[in-house]
This record gives sequence, structure tokens and C-alpha cells, in this order.
Amino acid sequence: MLTITKIDTSDKNQARKFVRFPYEHYRNCPYWVPPLFIDANLYLNRVKHPYFEHSEADFFIAEQDGQMVGRIAALENKPFNQYHDAREAEFYFFESIDDQAVANALFEAAFDWARSRGLKRIVGPKGMGPLDGYGILVAGYNHRQMMTMMNYNYDYYPRLVENLGFEKEVDFVSCYVPAENFHIPERVERIAQRVMERGQLQVKRFKNKRELVQWAGRIGQAYNDAFINNWEYYPLTPNEIKFVVENIMTVADHRLIKIILHGEDVVGFLFAFPDVSAALQRARGRLLPFGLPDLLLEMRRTKTVSGNGMGILPAFQGHGGNALLYYEMARSFMEFEFQHVEMTQVAETATQMRADLKNLNGVEYKNHRVFRRDLD
Repeated sequence: MLTITKIDTSDKNQARKFVRFPYEHYRNCPYWVPPLFIDANLYLNRVKHPYFEHSEADFFIAEQDGQMVGRIAALENKPFNQYHDAREAEFYFFESIDDQAVANALFEAAFDWARSRGLKRIVGPKGMGPLDGYGILVAGYNHRQMMTMMNYNYDYYPRLVENLGFEKEVDFVSCYVPAENFHIPERVERIAQRVMERGQLQVKRFKNKRELVQWAGRIGQAYNDAFINNWEYYPLTPNEIKFVVENIMTVADHRLIKIILHGEDVVGFLFAFPDVSAALQRARGRLLPFGLPDLLLEMRRTKTVSGNGMGILPAFQGHGGNALLYYEMARSFMEFEFQHVEMTQVAETATQMRADLKNLNGVEYKNHRVFRRDLD
């Protein structure tokens, strides 16, 4: 018998069932990267996660004959709906065995949840913050996910969702650039040099992580302001900005974080991170006793880097700021002799950035699709 249960997030046993399911579901999958339990549990913490200060979410599990066979979360991001004048629900954390009946039952629970709040359509996968990966993987199943900055799923997931009447909303493409192919076009380098000579925009590099932390608040505000034209944008609260920045600082190497200044104002930023996916797979969710030291070692020995966060305020996008960002990105990657570079989850609506990445010889090799469905 198939049953769907809305879990009580204050019940440790129910919360554990929800959190632990993917660790078993992907146990033998070499491409899935498990999040740390401390991070995975935080999404269900209605006191500590800043999303719950303004929005709602509930979490559902599917069980069949005493075995857990799937899960899903239904969300209403109220600031997003207000900013976009929308009546949307979102789904996230969808996992299921390859069984259409299980997927149908999970989504029916999410649909009923959304309808009860007067919401008119549902979109997803879309999480509880800007660092959560977007979409269901629809291409690139034989590549390991980039840490927990994106989602991974088996190849039957798109079929389960499309059979429920979902259609494409937007794609997020990730590009791969081998070191031997990575170079900055002469035109971009020329523009970047001209911008620096004029002195209107300057690059700030950090001496150590302590200095980077001191700039964290200003970087976070620039992050919030840079993406106002993006499909997924909504204005972050101060606590959400703090949450984003603290998560970034956890895996940050100060040498790979650059900001663009106009006078004393932060108007652009580049976030790149050493890929610690292999260490996360070995940790299997646990920091202690060996997970944390292994992660720190992996940060030093990895030859792969993720570019996952690049932006410049709209007012400076036509004044050489983009060229300066790409120039600095190339300098960083070549300076540390990374062999592989991944530009993670670039929305197809970010047309300029997509074109820029092709000019940098980026090869699109993963595609995550966000789906939508009207609720009747």
C-alpha cells in the first residue's frame, strides 16, 4: 500500500526519514555528491533557516509496504510572488523510485498544498535560497555533480515529471572548459586593460580569509543587487544575505574570490570554489571524525574549480565591467594551474553570459530544467 505523509519537522524520526532517503537512493551512484547532514537538516529547521521568516514550506514522504520510496517539498516563496506579481508554488527535494504511481502521489500532495493556498501554478525544482541548485538534470548524467551547488538525479526523472503534465520553464546550463582551451579573447583583454587604466573600476583581491570575511556584508549586498533582472530573482532579507555569505565563506579560498569596486562601492564579484566533490562523497554526510580534515586537504589538492557566482550591477554592465570579470577569472584559473573549470548553472535567460562563455570556449555538458504546471 502506498501512503503519503506530511512530516512533522519537529519529529526527529520523521525528519531523519526525509533527509536520509537520497543517501540510500543514490548509494551506488558514482555521480551523486551527498550534502553534509548538518546542511541537509537545516532546511527542515523552521527556527534557523531564514526562508521561514517570510515564507512557507511543508515536506512529504512516500512509503510503500513499510519502505520509503520518495519525497517532495512544497513551498510558497512570498517575496518572490510579491516581487513578480505571481501566484506560484514551488517544489523541491523531489526524489522517487522509478514508479509513476509514486511520483503521481507525491505531486498530488504538493498540488493540493498549493491549491489550498490559492496558488495558480507550480514551478520547480526551485529551492529555499539562491545557493540551492535549480532544475531536474535532463542532460549530462554521466558527469559528477559539482559539489552541492547543483542537483543530480537518475535519467528517468524527466519522464516522471513530464507524464504529470509539466512543461519547460527555463534551462540552466553548465559549461566545461579544459585548461588547454581556456583563454581570454584579445578583445576582452584589451577592454579590461582599458578599464583598469581609466581607474573607474578596480579589482579588489584579498590577502587572506580574514580580510575576505571583513568584506562579507558588502559583498552580500552586491550579490543581492546584481541579479534584479534574472528569472529567479527576489530581494533577499538581511538574514538571507548573511546566510548566503556564511555558506560561501565555508568553502571559499580567498585567492579565488574577486570583487569589482567603483570608488568604495562593490559593483561586481566573482566567486570561484575549489571542487571538493570527491571528499564530500567520501564523507557520506559526516564531518567527523575524518570528513572535515579530508575536505580541507581536498581544497588544496583538487585540480578542478567551480565558477558559481559572477555578477555586476546593471548600471555597470555596459562599461567594461563584464570584460574585467572574465579577465580576472582567467588570471585566477591560470595562476593556480587548474586543469578543469566548470561554470555552474547559467540560466538560458542570461543571454550575454551564455554568449560570453561560448567565446571562452565553454562546452555545454550539463543541463538542468525547471518545469512548470498550471493548477486547475
